Amino acid sequence: MDLQLTGKLSLVTGSTAGIGFAIAEALAAEGARVIVNGRTEARVKEAADRIRASHPKAQLDLLALDLGTPQAVIDATRRFPEVEILVNNLGVYEPKPFEEITDEDWRAIIETNFMSGVRLSRHYLPRMRFEDWGRILFISSESAVNIPVEMIHYGVTKTMQIALARGLAETTAGTGVTVNSVLAGPTRSEGVEGFIEDMARTKNVTKAQIEEDFFEHVRPSSLLQRFATCPEVASMVAYLASPLAAATNGAAVRVEGGVLRSIL
Repeated sequence: MDLQLTGKLSLVTGSTAGIGFAIAEALAAEGARVIVNGRTEARVKEAADRIRASHPKAQLDLLALDLGTPQAVIDATRRFPEVEILVNNLGVYEPKPFEEITDEDWRAIIETNFMSGVRLSRHYLPRMRFEDWGRILFISSESAVNIPVEMIHYGVTKTMQIALARGLAETTAGTGVTVNSVLAGPTRSEGVEGFIEDMARTKNVTKAQIEEDFFEHVRPSSLLQRFATCPEVASMVAYLASPLAAATNGAAVRVEGGVLRSIL
């Protein structure tokens, strides 16, 4: 299927690994011009090289900035004042008991997971409305609905993203711009892969056993009963970023393997 993304300028924040990398690669494969973003030039270059290895004709721009900071967003928008597809993927997480989460922990995770998308959307959304076309996507999580007790602050920021996406979508009525959030579920990202390997080594069992135990005890409601792959999530994002998804706006689209049991 041709997603009609050829030449569309796309910014995928936090796209050097995991879901963000898979989204950047999927958009590049569809012919979009993709701004690959990460905190260091080495990581950004490595990610771009990996995409080009699979897609030699990929149109890529490199942006080594920590977009969780206000100044970095200013620098990014000065360099790329016009973006047609904004994917707010940048995010961090840290398991921590609630009573140990300090004010600074709260500020730091909100700045990265939430305010980065606020600041970028504040710049690009008015320009998209003026051009009467654009896509803004927030990569949220099923943790926005099932707040994880082991990292409540992370879950709260994911809920904030969904609320923001819906609010911004309301401002696009009657235009060719859409704003949606994507609820990813347990996904075999770089961080998860490291976690599985560490747990398998610690318990002296196989990685397959760790995964089976996770879905038996931690996410038993999963219908997939395995970790999703990053490309599986990216495929949905690429579709939502395309002109073909024009009738999907203000939605929280699930790619979470059926973990959430509610029908809506």
